Amino acid sequence: MKNIFYFVLTSFVLLLPASPFAQSTNRPASSMDPELQAIVQGVQAKLKAGKSTETDLAPDLANFDKLIAQHAGEKTDAVAQIIYMKAMLYLQVLDEADKGKALIQKLKSDYPDTRIGKKADQILQMMDKQAAAKKIQSALAPGLKFPDFNEKDLKGNPISVGALKGKVVLVDFWATWCGPCRAELPNVIANYKKYHAQGFEVIGVSLDSDRDKLDAFLQKQDGMTWAQYFDGQGWQNKLAGKYGVESIPFTILIGSDGKIIGTELRGEALGAAVAKALAKK
Repeated sequence: MKNIFYFVLTSFVLLLPASPFAQSTNRPASSMDPELQAIVQGVQAKLKAGKSTETDLAPDLANFDKLIAQHAGEKTDAVAQIIYMKAMLYLQVLDEADKGKALIQKLKSDYPDTRIGKKADQILQMMDKQAAAKKIQSALAPGLKFPDFNEKDLKGNPISVGALKGKVVLVDFWATWCGPCRAELPNVIANYKKYHAQGFEVIGVSLDSDRDKLDAFLQKQDGMTWAQYFDGQGWQNKLAGKYGVESIPFTILIGSDGKIIGTELRGEALGAAVAKALAKK
């Protein structure tokens, strides 16, 4: 989540006009840029140093408030962007949804004519969707029974985790157009080849929308022979919705007892978790 915040902050700094507070009557508008960038850089430095609690970031939050107060009454895009940045700090780093949402609602009511204010409803809807996804994924905690599905694979055969009882199963949400998914794929294939004979299975869930492109991709992959679920709905994929998947690659590793071992296991962590789970069989 913190990487998302880095991106948001950097993006907004780049989008700020050279003189974002041209309407200010209190002081020259050009003096805003250095102060705003100083706050941004301060937050980034703390996050990179592992300082991400509300206590750690209290001075930075206060600096946001100070900057906003200095431009009270200005209903400009630049002021709205500062409020939005503060909201993202609450939402993406501090996990304070209520405080972040209150700031977005403030943008909607107090800054309706700004670029961000006009998108406030969309942002609030996205937040509600993310909250719902988070609630769904709370059922995917390690040690809990995996909430199974019963679907059909690309060949029309029944597919479910329950049908692989006694196996260690990786449910892998991915897409051919997803760069990080394709980067992780060789690792998944390597672990499948290494541990399949010992009882390791993979079920792919493709968020592609083009069946022909998916088929062509699969035919070119050496060792990617496991079953795939595909419904052509992209991000509206039925199973992605069922498990609250908001980004890919996303994986769920299930033990031979049908209980969840972990989610988002990649790289060396995936192989280590599979080996450990198989050793317990």
